[in-house]
Amino acid sequence: MVHRTPLRLLLRAPNILPLLPLPRNTLQQQSRKLSTTMPLQARVPPMEKISASSPSKGGPPRTRAKYQYRSPRYYRGRLAPNMPPPSASPSSRLYVPGPFVAERLEDHYWNTLAPDLQVLSYVHKQNPTFDIEKDYRQLTALRLPPKPTRQQLPALRTFRNIPRLKGITVHSMVRQAMKDSAHLHAAGMVVQSITGVRASVHKSKENIAMWELRSGKTISVTAQVKGRSAYRFLSQLIDVVLPRIKDWKGVAGGSGDSSGNITFGMSSEAVSMFPEIEVNYDMYPPKMVPGLHITIHTSAGNDVDAKILLKAMGLPFDGNFR
Repeated sequence: MVHRTPLRLLLRAPNILPLLPLPRNTLQQQSRKLSTTMPLQARVPPMEKISASSPSKGGPPRTRAKYQYRSPRYYRGRLAPNMPPPSASPSSRLYVPGPFVAERLEDHYWNTLAPDLQVLSYVHKQNPTFDIEKDYRQLTALRLPPKPTRQQLPALRTFRNIPRLKGITVHSMVRQAMKDSAHLHAAGMVVQSITGVRASVHKSKENIAMWELRSGKTISVTAQVKGRSAYRFLSQLIDVVLPRIKDWKGVAGGSGDSSGNITFGMSSEAVSMFPEIEVNYDMYPPKMVPGLHITIHTSAGNDVDAKILLKAMGLPFDGNFR
């Protein structure tokens, strides 16, 4: 006797029902229904608009969107629960795209100058040998304290303390700005065009009758260049501007502040030789192009190492280093 499962039990099992053979009339009826119904895209109900904003007053109420983490825009300290993204992330406010072009002088420093400077100042220390009979009396003898010396001894040169370029400061004092502010505006435009950095304005703090200087007057502009821009500015200064100055022997050999910072000045005629000024020379009045004081900051602890570094980069010096 063949056992037959009741139809009411089969209807309760959805996994078994599609496997059962259906009658021919039933298949024809299902095919007719599918052909007469609406297309699949028209039968799908439109999705509701999801918004995180508050429900509108006039329209239908909006549903809240799912929680999405948004990093803070500003740094609020080490103990803040949420931190802004790093500056290298495109979502950061401090993100700067690039670099698109490698600086020649920077590559020359890392590939050639830095290894050479380390080799030139290398000091080989041999492991000392100790002889008990010979060195015992010398080590145990009473020795006087060393005399105090004002000159700091140079540190042992390693790959960590090789002198390198930290930044460049371009400064211009415009004495005519006390009478006419147009000179100060022209100086700010010149400094900003040759450095690519927005210049900051400074006011005088003291009264000097000899210079006709009064406190509280804006008389100077300053721009600080760092990173790849510093290498670009120094390369342009060495390769383009300084070779065109007539009867210029070079930076004075005695310049420096004993901390590795070298400063030299440029006249208004030399400033006009920058490509950014020379291309748009008609935009600047000829008598309003200011002179500049350029300070090159290095990580060297003394002026001699800083001058050796800058001379290797191509900056000419006049006289002996001291």
